[in-house]
Amino acid sequence: MMPTVTISTHTTASKPRPHIIYTINAKVDGKELIAHRRYSEVEALKDPYTLPPKRLLATTFIPSAWVDDELIAERKVGLAEYLVDLLSTPRFKDKSLLYEFLSAQTIERDMKFDPEDALPSTLTRKEAMQIAAGEPSEATLSTANANASKIAGAYYTYWGGSARPPESIDYSKFDLLFYAFGVPTSSNTLDISNTALLKRLVTGARTSGHGTRVLISIGGWGGCQYFSQACSTSANRTKFANSIAAAINTYNLDGVDLDWEFPNSPGAGQPYSAADTANLLSLIKLLRISLGPCKIISAAVSHMPWLGSNGKPLTDVSAFAAEMDYVIIMNYDVWGASATPGPNSPYGNLCGTSWQPQASAQAAYKQWTAAKFPGNKLILGCALYGYVSKSTKTVLTGSSVPTPEMLLLQKTETKGSDGKVEVTEFLNGAHPNTTLQVTNPEADAPTINAAANLTGYWGKQIAFKDIVGAGALVKRSDGNYGQAGGFTMGWDNCSNTPYLFNKDQSTVVTYDDTWSLTDKAKLVVSSNMAGCATWSLDQDDGITLHNAIRKGLGK
Repeated sequence: MMPTVTISTHTTASKPRPHIIYTINAKVDGKELIAHRRYSEVEALKDPYTLPPKRLLATTFIPSAWVDDELIAERKVGLAEYLVDLLSTPRFKDKSLLYEFLSAQTIERDMKFDPEDALPSTLTRKEAMQIAAGEPSEATLSTANANASKIAGAYYTYWGGSARPPESIDYSKFDLLFYAFGVPTSSNTLDISNTALLKRLVTGARTSGHGTRVLISIGGWGGCQYFSQACSTSANRTKFANSIAAAINTYNLDGVDLDWEFPNSPGAGQPYSAADTANLLSLIKLLRISLGPCKIISAAVSHMPWLGSNGKPLTDVSAFAAEMDYVIIMNYDVWGASATPGPNSPYGNLCGTSWQPQASAQAAYKQWTAAKFPGNKLILGCALYGYVSKSTKTVLTGSSVPTPEMLLLQKTETKGSDGKVEVTEFLNGAHPNTTLQVTNPEADAPTINAAANLTGYWGKQIAFKDIVGAGALVKRSDGNYGQAGGFTMGWDNCSNTPYLFNKDQSTVVTYDDTWSLTDKAKLVVSSNMAGCATWSLDQDDGITLHNAIRKGLGK
């Protein structure tokens, strides 16, 4: 069967400068492939067939003749014919790189401005003349030094599918979606929860025209029981890697996110080994070989690099960085529900008083880059949830020196006045499966009265949308949120964290809002990190928090 290629649609992107992305639909050996590519990406294949001509020099002195619609239509036909020529040539047809080029959708993380990709009407006569003369135009200089378009991502949980169906998602808001979860099995294979929902998510992303990539996230807090085993031997790793690759091909996914919480650590109680981190690297190398260069490989991580065989964070993770596209720093669960509440997701140790100074967005960036993981491959994880504490405090402990029991990764047991022992555990970043934590979430939810009452959430996480739904926060006309329902809003300057308190109810709520998330996104930009990813999409109040992050990223 002769291969076919059609390019009937295109989209435009605004960063780092307005440019055109063509949607390529190819049919090869009966299999339908789709990719979103720029002209310069196709040109980079550097093969001997004739591409549609470059147009810059021809229009340098008559910019008005460079009409967008005419050029784009010409390019669509020419690019399709060029790719058919490549596919029809035996020496190219069987090349895996070309196949990946047409079936994957590579993130434009290192994109530099190429005038041939530009939306023509956005180039001025002066800029066109400078480019034609080989001189760097103002646009070229600014975009060459600017960050590539920052990533706005989110974790999409299978248990949140009913609240946020794939068909309701505005995919223009997301570059990456991480489907949570798949888990390693006792037979060293991959089991994915609700594959029907995953298929709907992929279909929604593919048909949206926005180039949203979908990855399978594997593990999560409570889902890593067999991770150590699946990576422990060469045979186990090979079987596991093959199962992951098969799932990516079966469900037309763009890559894998390894959410092992955590190598060489008991995490939620799973087996672990001193060899875990070395075995993880071996798995990642296998995955890169089996998935090829175009699929995304990422990992969700804590504030510190993975633990080595000596139980201490690695000081050199460059071997991981050579194979991976990103790590997502889980900058949350730093402080859970407690009689002395603290920040769930601190921006930094801004007063120099924290007992866990390594657990913040700023610290995580320094710790990972110091261990030789490139800053432009770091994605900052942002929390769309908080914690509700039974407490009469009116300030967070981040405003002063925390008590000793709040140390990182510390579990404490305290006996209440009723004689019951309460266990407090701080995870230092985790992606919990809430279906494993709450038997009946609806039954456990508090009754909402005219005055907000969050006592039913004591000791639990709470989604931002549920704080709003309970009436403790109200959305204002400027798009931000203010106190309501008898709660008072405070701000912890030492961690850049908003919180609510109601002394009459002995309730304190720590969370993130539009202001704190915008600040974190701006930190990502100023640090030249890759972007932000939220946990999790279904916890937003509509799309408000994601919009705040996008604004902070400059998207």
